[in-house]
Amino acid sequence: MRLNEVTYTGALPIDGYGPGFFRIAGTVHAAPLAVLPSGVTRWGGYDDLAPLLDLAEAMDILFLGTGAEPAHPPRAFREAVEAAGMGLEVMASPPACRTYNVLLSEGRRVGIALMPV
Repeated sequence: MRLNEVTYTGALPIDGYGPGFFRIAGTVHAAPLAVLPSGVTRWGGYDDLAPLLDLAEAMDILFLGTGAEPAHPPRAFREAVEAAGMGLEVMASPPACRTYNVLLSEGRRVGIALMPV
């Protein structure tokens, strides 16, 4: 089997997570949070759309990690993200982190908003 080292060229991968935190590029951050092209920012949950929509032009896809279990976001949240021109992928936070890292390693224009696990 051939293993290749993944490089993120300046982007911020999610290294790990646990109860109430995510480790991003080696630094632990309390959740909820968003990892966007501009960096890591506190995120106030579904009603806090400003940090996500302010960078809509820099992202093609926004991943939404809903915590330990998958859950539907409020309709207003989905409609606002899609109206801003981003695709929205909703899943539990652990698979959202993994999928975000894969697309990030491919150089895709992605962001992620995470609820705590």
